[in-house]
Amino acid sequence: MRVLIQRVSSSQVTVDGEVVGSIGKGLNLLVAIASTDTKAELAWMADKCLKLRLFPEGENGRFDRSVTDIDGELIVVSQFTLYGGTNRGRRPSFGMAAPPDVAEQRYQEFIEILKESGLKVETGQFGADMQVSIENDGPVTFWLTRENC
Repeated sequence: MRVLIQRVSSSQVTVDGEVVGSIGKGLNLLVAIASTDTKAELAWMADKCLKLRLFPEGENGRFDRSVTDIDGELIVVSQFTLYGGTNRGRRPSFGMAAPPDVAEQRYQEFIEILKESGLKVETGQFGADMQVSIENDGPVTFWLTRENC
């Protein structure tokens, strides 16, 4: 499993001109599911996203607080291209990405785990052509991986 996690002031997802998800201060999670991912990877990643301290407390600028600590919001967007292999040739390969039916099931399971936190959780639309607006705060961006190989 791979997640590109970004601290945001706001973020929204639009499909066919209609906003399908929108948040204020919190985290934008671009999520890719591998064919080998199990519920253990989903739970580990959800816990990491909810508890990773990416927000400052006061003026010190240090990352002291998590999205849970600040009662922030989450937007979760499926992005299989995070598993795009670009080492060979000129066209990315996606052999490590889960097939769409498996990926969608795991993506929905991941969202449900995040919702258990009680935070506002918005989403994109799985498999759709989405326009994602991200107002990255900082900018603060981290690449999280949890591979079950």
